[in-house]
Amino acid sequence: MRLPLLDDAGRAALFTEARTANTFTDEPVTDETLRAVWELAQWPPTAANTQPLRVTFVRSAEGKERLVPLLAEGNRAKSEAAPVVALLAADLDFHENIPVVLPIRPEMRDSLEEQGREGREGMARFNASLQTGYFLLAARAHGLATGPMAGFDADAVTAEFFPGGRHSTLLVVNLGHPGDGAWFPRLPRLATEDVLRFA
Repeated sequence: MRLPLLDDAGRAALFTEARTANTFTDEPVTDETLRAVWELAQWPPTAANTQPLRVTFVRSAEGKERLVPLLAEGNRAKSEAAPVVALLAADLDFHENIPVVLPIRPEMRDSLEEQGREGREGMARFNASLQTGYFLLAARAHGLATGPMAGFDADAVTAEFFPGGRHSTLLVVNLGHPGDGAWFPRLPRLATEDVLRFA
């Protein structure tokens, strides 16, 4: 059995032509599209199928007023202009869903419970980070431009949008359709021979 290959257009959309968008049009992004992005992003693997990523879509004026001051100054205008801003966070209590997502090993819930949030945080953040990459690809697969940003006060965003200590914010991602001058010039990639080794 062979897996199917993406055609050139699919590879371009997801990889070779994928860029970080810096401007967006005011065309709205529908609930249906946002749900479709998640319904695609949820399928790739995580360790023990734990699926710890949680997503909050911010697009109301009130939501933007709460979020924008918590971003680095150079990122504020971009998020104000984006139709949607996705807050991607790791659920540190992901283990509660083990009986549903890993029914062959329901006892894993109890062992993870014993570790406490501090003990689970590494697993939660690692697997949610995997899902973050999947989320970006799923958004591009649905024709959306993405603008992932690490320039924000993670503790402040977590406190504002995910109070209670259960979640840890990983990334802020602007979503929408690219506006004028959305792309900076393509930056170089490392030479293949400087990256790959065969053992």
